[in-house]
Amino acid sequence: MARSSPGHVVTRLRPARPDEAELLRGWRADPRSEYEAWGALPPGVASTATIPEPPGLAELVVTDGDDQPVGTVGWHQVVYGPTAGSIALDIGISLRPEFQRRGHGSRAQRMLSEYLFRTFPVHRVQASTDVTNVGEQAALERAGFAREGVLRGAQWRAGGWHDLVSYARLRDDA
Repeated sequence: MARSSPGHVVTRLRPARPDEAELLRGWRADPRSEYEAWGALPPGVASTATIPEPPGLAELVVTDGDDQPVGTVGWHQVVYGPTAGSIALDIGISLRPEFQRRGHGSRAQRMLSEYLFRTFPVHRVQASTDVTNVGEQAALERAGFAREGVLRGAQWRAGGWHDLVSYARLRDDA
């Protein structure tokens, strides 16, 4: 899937290729954003503790018009009740700094949410970002997500608890 904007910048989403595994591993090991610097575990959580990956975890590569990887988008299931009708998909994005502020983020998140609505029988696709990450907040709003509120102390990152701003698109938001 591909999308361009008035500046003719093309954004595409696709599965990672086997030859990109090392590149993606390197990106995860070398976060270039304070919002991706996870650091040590919170107090009281043993370093040997493991939390399984969320069910339905998946990822796509974000590329430019030349098929050059510029980042990744991913999603996982979030359950709000006891039935399958209460499952939402939570998305996240990681763009390398040199490719930010070009429109890839908002286009990739809009494309991903549209893909998820076409592919899965969910009513809600949601995302969150740090309260200080105003660039990502603007990107989510351009992607059609509505701001819902602040999740206090929701994320442990870089040695402290951080508040997140919650966003969502509903299937009938179109």
